[in-house]
Amino acid sequence: MWLGACTSSVGTWMQKLAQSWLVLQLSNSPFMLGLDAFLGEIPIFLFSLVGGVVADRMDRRTLLIVGQVIQMSCAFTLATLFALDVVRVWHILCLSFIVGFAQAFGGPAYAALLPTLVKPADLPNAIAMNSIQFNLARVIGPMLGGLALTYFGAVWCFTLNGLSFLAVIASLAVVTTRFVPCHTGESILASMKHGISFIRRQGGMEALIVLAFCMTALGIPLVVFLPVFARDVFRQGPNIYTLFLSISGAGSVCGALLVAVLGYHKRKGLFALAGLILFGIAMTGFAASKNLTLSCVLLFVAGGALIAVFALVTSLVQLITTDAVRGRVMSVYNVAFRGGVPIGSLLTGALVPIFTAPLVLGVAGVLMVFLGLYFLLVHRRIAAL
Repeated sequence: MWLGACTSSVGTWMQKLAQSWLVLQLSNSPFMLGLDAFLGEIPIFLFSLVGGVVADRMDRRTLLIVGQVIQMSCAFTLATLFALDVVRVWHILCLSFIVGFAQAFGGPAYAALLPTLVKPADLPNAIAMNSIQFNLARVIGPMLGGLALTYFGAVWCFTLNGLSFLAVIASLAVVTTRFVPCHTGESILASMKHGISFIRRQGGMEALIVLAFCMTALGIPLVVFLPVFARDVFRQGPNIYTLFLSISGAGSVCGALLVAVLGYHKRKGLFALAGLILFGIAMTGFAASKNLTLSCVLLFVAGGALIAVFALVTSLVQLITTDAVRGRVMSVYNVAFRGGVPIGSLLTGALVPIFTAPLVLGVAGVLMVFLGLYFLLVHRRIAAL
């Protein structure tokens, strides 16, 4: 499963690099860049709760395979449009929305499937390993995508991404899980309420979900708007954007490895908040930096801190949750974690043309530091986990 997901993630990052750069080129608008990210993530915010109910009622592997086929079809469609030289920005935006819709159902299913493949004691390391594959792909994907975009064109990026989904489909066909779907006869709405009531009974779970939303709303725009920094701040082309993505991905791999080393450490909440504060500081420094070497160092630290926080918070949520409601709980977490991305990206995309990218992302970094300090010193439920 790890190998299949890693292969697909490499393809996804190849497409993301080409897609972001070409949206900026076709539209010459940072707002369109934010809108593309918004449309890719907003279906997750809107439909993940339903996706969580479905993930608890049917075979999660089947649900994931259907989602992979839809995403593969979108990649091949985009490749065809580019090959025929008829692509427009609205084509990309529509396909981003369809991919997001597929992920709204696939995300909770994948998050709920992972714990059924390992023993509970190994779950934190499994989540860290999953973060490693995703962020290893953030290093390899942009490097391959940058080469493919520069020397062969965007069609290759999209085609190779489409082919990469075959690896996930193959891995899903061979893995076995412990989960047996159980349909109690209650309505979808009642099932969603059951999942939400479970979250409200778990003490620190609500705080973790709020933290996940704020973290992505404020932090993920750093990655989304790297093309703007490459083009407008450093006056460079896709080669520097590729470098930024790879550096951020390399930092993320190191952050995930650190979480894996910590393993079953009992103070995950405290480490998560410390990482959040470090991420805010690094993000603010990157936004203010005009030196390429210093920016790369700060981006490396920011990437490591962000993924460490993500892995720790996800581990805490998974460890608190029982398997019977895991799909629904992870769908709520998915709504919070992924829901922050479209809102943060759209808001940042609207503010950047007015106040510039360094100022907007610098303020977001400062807010991240205050968020970490609040949960560390005032609302201490997360620090106690």
